Amino acid sequence: MRIGILGGAFDPPHIGHLIIAQEAWWRLRLDRVLLVPTGQPTDKKVPAFPARERLAMVEAAVEDHPGLSASDVEIVRDGPSYTVDTLRNIAAAHPGAELWFMMGADRLPTLPRWKDPDEILRLARLAVMPRDQHGAEWIASVAADVAPGRVDVLETPVVQVSSTMVRERLAEGGPVRYLVTPAVEALLRRL
Repeated sequence: MRIGILGGAFDPPHIGHLIIAQEAWWRLRLDRVLLVPTGQPTDKKVPAFPARERLAMVEAAVEDHPGLSASDVEIVRDGPSYTVDTLRNIAAAHPGAELWFMMGADRLPTLPRWKDPDEILRLARLAVMPRDQHGAEWIASVAADVAPGRVDVLETPVVQVSSTMVRERLAEGGPVRYLVTPAVEALLRRL
């Protein structure tokens, strides 16, 4: 089994998240992509929505896609949400599975400062998405230093939408249609 992991606050989940997940599922020929809402963030940023609400929104967002699933692995765990712990939990739940952890290119140079970076690379390959000035050649150069032989470049369509944009529009009474799925919009309107 080939599993991709896309973590984030998903505060709320929007079409940009879903495009990334779907592209990974398709381009990397994954059996499943797990969208993993952060439980307790390590960077001290407190999400606008509680963890269980963000999980419910992710579940609603992916309910009709055969290759995408929500995972509560970080929400049910006590303490900070470290990538290495998430990967250990997913690997234990899926013995023998090949794992890909998705990240933006801007995060790749920071990998050596993460908790247990060598263990992260042992557990999973990295699916790295180009960002602005950080294209495929730049990724290959950085990968040679921080994750040799463990990086796949994941080209995805770029959509300029953010969770912040969605929250601001909701606060102003503005439209969020087409920025989130209809199921997520319905949940947001009730919260």
